[in-house]
Amino acid sequence: MSTRVNLRTTPRSPLTPEALETLERVARTGSFAGAAREMGKVPSALTYSMRALEDALDVLLFDRSSRQARLTPAGEELLREGRRLLRDLDALANRVKRVATGWESAFTVAVDGIIAMPALLSLTEAFYALRPPTRLTLREEILSGTWEALLSGAADLAIGVFEGRAPSPDIEVRALGELPFVFVMAPQHALASGDGPLSSEALLAQRAVAVADSARDLEPLTVGLLPGQDVLTVPSMRLKIDAILRGLGCGWLPEPMARPWLNSGALLARPVSGRHHSAHVGFAWRRETAQSGRAQSWWLEQLAQDGVRRRLLAV
Repeated sequence: MSTRVNLRTTPRSPLTPEALETLERVARTGSFAGAAREMGKVPSALTYSMRALEDALDVLLFDRSSRQARLTPAGEELLREGRRLLRDLDALANRVKRVATGWESAFTVAVDGIIAMPALLSLTEAFYALRPPTRLTLREEILSGTWEALLSGAADLAIGVFEGRAPSPDIEVRALGELPFVFVMAPQHALASGDGPLSSEALLAQRAVAVADSARDLEPLTVGLLPGQDVLTVPSMRLKIDAILRGLGCGWLPEPMARPWLNSGALLARPVSGRHHSAHVGFAWRRETAQSGRAQSWWLEQLAQDGVRRRLLAV
């Protein structure tokens, strides 16, 4: 006597991780050909997969009147929820791996651009010396982007967040330290000559160099800029320093980061009237009901040490 298993088709049957990933890649690249190149497949295979998904759901996911792979409102909704489902699946796989070994299968650290990267790499070297099975990812963010990486689940730990802005009760924040900033310019800059503190009027007449907030969904922050001031926006602290060294503008830098150029005379610092700029910087992570994995525990143990915190701020 044999038993037949009835594999009943349900509305969720076509919503496989592979189909959701294909939808995400097509939407991100804007074409089936671009998605196929990323996935190492032929475009016809992706086209067939998406048509099969449309047939199974009885909806149109792509606007066929457009030459690009443009999503319909139904497709946008599936993409939005599909991304969440894929994150949840990744988190589930990570928890299962953690239960089995105690180590996370992957661990991502979001680091604000104000952090001393040599100190971060020293921590990374010490982490790898443990020979963990965890795949480590470091990602540089700016201002609200550091918070956003943690809140969205793209990062497990955020280093260099501005204290006092914990955007969720599920987030734990600890102090890293106070980081002083200095207002700097190149020796050939118009503000380099003269004595005494710079006035707001003097600053307003000059172009500022600022690093763009890397947040996409959270409200971006602007720090140290005056309303109506001309601004050159760059994507990283390294490029901000290079732009200021070339005399393309002036701006605030973490004092430890500016120190080598100040000591060599490549940059000059001047006080600003009525403003003493420093930032209280911290690190943050998501609270877990279950015991945290060994990777998170290790990083938090390191960040609890005064010497490590000082080196990360280079103070």
